[in-house]
Amino acid sequence: MKQSTIIDIISPIMAGPSSSHTAGAIRLGLMAKNIYNGKIKSVTFRLYNSFALTGKGHGTDKGLLAGLLGLAVDDSRIKNIFNSDIAKQFDYNYEYAQDFNRHPNAVDFTIDGENGRMIISGESVGAGEIAIRKINDFTVKLTGKYNTLLLIYKDVPNMIARVTNAIHINIASLNCDRYAKGEEASMSICLDGSVDDKVLDFLKNIKNVYFVSYIKKLES
Repeated sequence: MKQSTIIDIISPIMAGPSSSHTAGAIRLGLMAKNIYNGKIKSVTFRLYNSFALTGKGHGTDKGLLAGLLGLAVDDSRIKNIFNSDIAKQFDYNYEYAQDFNRHPNAVDFTIDGENGRMIISGESVGAGEIAIRKINDFTVKLTGKYNTLLLIYKDVPNMIARVTNAIHINIASLNCDRYAKGEEASMSICLDGSVDDKVLDFLKNIKNVYFVSYIKKLES
């Protein structure tokens, strides 16, 4: 079992007041920005459960927007983000819901922009830590601690072997999901290192691979 450090206990340096509702929200926004990886035109933030009930008081709404705009957890602009010029980069709105099937601190980002529509679902799990659970209808588990390759492809034999043999970097974890046998599938690969453009180009040219995204890890 991993032992907690003093940093884990006191939580990250951040724009307060809550590590789970504020810092976690910012990091969820940053991760959504890295996943979408394109110019955003509009976004709807759908907050669930505790996020929905106490989010305004804890700055969750500000944190989600600030993260999606690329601000760090300790950026002084977060406090007045709604009145800042940087917040005019895209349109945004908030929705609130209760769903006992979702984590107490859950959010869906519905992003529209140059990469089309993408729905990213995540959770703030405490002490500023996060987990992205779904991208569109595919199940993933991304914590922002690793550089990650995300692929959408047709479920055919040997696809996992073809992809992993091309990487030549130690794999921390690998998660696959699919609609049905032979249908569209996803693969998320967390890596201990960085992937160069040649590898990305190779992966994009594999037959039956529809989409490749390289998601950079969050800064500590």
